[in-house]
Amino acid sequence: MNEFVYDAIVIGAGHAGTEAALALARTGMRTLVLSVSLDNIGWLACNPSIGGTAKGHLVREIDALGGEMGVAADKCLTSLRMLNSSKGPAVRSLRAQIDKYKYHAYVKSVLENEPNVVLRQGEAKTLLTEADGAGRRVCGVETVLGMTYRAPVVIVCSGVYLGADIIVGGVITHQGPAGFPRASHLTRSLISLGIPVRRFKTGTPARVHKDSVDLSRLEVQYGEEGLYSFSVLSKNVRATKEICYLGYTNERTHDVIRRNLHLAPKYNGTIKGTGPRYCPSIEDKIVKFPDKPRHSFFLEPEGEGTKEMYVQGISTGLPASVQLEMYRTIEGFEHVHIMRDAYAIEYDCIDSLDLLPTLEYKGIKGLYFAGQVNGTSGYEEAAAQGLVAGVNASLALRGEPPMILARDNSYIGVMIDDLVTIGTDEPYRMMTSRAEYRLSLRQDNADLRLTEEGCRVGLAGAKRMRLLKKKKADLARATSLLGMQAPHAVLEGIFGELGAPLPPSGATLGALIRRPEITPALLGRHWDALAFMSPHAAESFFSDVRYAGYLDRQEKIRRESARVEASPLPADLDYMNMHGLRMEAREKLTRVRPLTIGQASRIPGVTPADINVLIIKTKGGKNDD
Repeated sequence: MNEFVYDAIVIGAGHAGTEAALALARTGMRTLVLSVSLDNIGWLACNPSIGGTAKGHLVREIDALGGEMGVAADKCLTSLRMLNSSKGPAVRSLRAQIDKYKYHAYVKSVLENEPNVVLRQGEAKTLLTEADGAGRRVCGVETVLGMTYRAPVVIVCSGVYLGADIIVGGVITHQGPAGFPRASHLTRSLISLGIPVRRFKTGTPARVHKDSVDLSRLEVQYGEEGLYSFSVLSKNVRATKEICYLGYTNERTHDVIRRNLHLAPKYNGTIKGTGPRYCPSIEDKIVKFPDKPRHSFFLEPEGEGTKEMYVQGISTGLPASVQLEMYRTIEGFEHVHIMRDAYAIEYDCIDSLDLLPTLEYKGIKGLYFAGQVNGTSGYEEAAAQGLVAGVNASLALRGEPPMILARDNSYIGVMIDDLVTIGTDEPYRMMTSRAEYRLSLRQDNADLRLTEEGCRVGLAGAKRMRLLKKKKADLARATSLLGMQAPHAVLEGIFGELGAPLPPSGATLGALIRRPEITPALLGRHWDALAFMSPHAAESFFSDVRYAGYLDRQEKIRRESARVEASPLPADLDYMNMHGLRMEAREKLTRVRPLTIGQASRIPGVTPADINVLIIKTKGGKNDD
């Protein structure tokens, strides 16, 4: 017997595949997970970290919806920091150093112990489809070894493994990241189904032996205790198990790179794929910023049980011998021993404009794509897409309405709308600047924004809902205390610690919170008025009080735009014969097939005048004059 039937199949077990599989399984779907190797499940193939600017927001949103990444990160972190802590709350983001070996073991164990998940090592070769009215729908997967698995839903989460090539100087090896096997056959199946495939590129730095670096000549970067966790389910996390270090390149480093630029794969034509703008190789940095005398990097531990260190910020595809010469020009690295060479990697991906906001492929029912195969970069972006694809595939199987997150309620909604409306011609990275409503999309209020939706779709469980209910009650209670006068002894303690004069006429709790120098921790040391609140609830409360005026104005703008945003567009609208639209707009609208007026308005090449035509035509129910 070589044919088996499941509710859903997930191809790939990286960060997208893990979240997709768990979303399906935890909502009652018997799910097969196919991976080219069971040793790469949840593998942190590049940097040993989770979170970062805007990425920390994504992880907390994944958690709010009921996903696993935040829980896993909290269990496996070795160091935790709050990035941009000196800036406003909208751009503050958690970033954790992760023990990559523990993370892999934890994620693999979660999948192995999930009753509705069947893990199977195997390479998908062919996507099986069948006629479905005038179109087609997916019906299963055939593997390289001839096994056939049937399911009405397939989610492709192939990461950077699809047709992957590792490139070091002039040496090209046909394999996936970190020495894992690549997926060699599925690309042909995608192309045969009429799915356009393109080539992207990324890279990773060398791993060096800790004892071969003079750490005393680098700047120490400690983790921060007292921060809240990625997951609301986690309690206290140990944030200072390991230490990171900050260092800099110099002119000698840059000279080595310039002399050998002709050997760099990107500059000698070996690499054809498009690389990430926001995570450039060291060669790109030297070429694009020739007058900059140095570039910073971080030396980060790969885990607690290994001497391997990751050189964050110096990724390269230069030949191995040049890499060693380059690294040894850096202060503290004069005798460095490279354990694993840096490399560039090229891989196949699809055009995200071919996807619906559910991440289902427009031309084949039941076929979803999530993660780096959609042209994104980063573990967090991948995991968020995996969760969305898994939830929507499950909802479709249950005959329920889809979960479409919006730009005004989540960073995940911003990312997916960007992908399916604007598209990307380079590896897409989430950034706070992409979110129009970022002041209200803070990482501290992800649960307030999304947990009820996670509960609606069956993923966020009872414990998350209990915690949400308590947080809402605590926020309401705290709001009722804003007018309470602070005792004189409290004011003496707070302003004495600040070295500032006392307010001449006293201060209410609300007045104290509105002062930017007064943090929840400082207030808590001198007054127990908010002692009933958790740290992340207190941060939400402080931000809401301080930015109430801005938030009110943003909410008015959001409500005004929501009316147009939600106006639906018929799926079969004939844009090419719609008089009044410019030809560019007709072509772009036909290509993207927006679901709403709001989505149409964000398509590059569609002007406000085109949108007015759409509103008039669709309101009258006409396709032409």
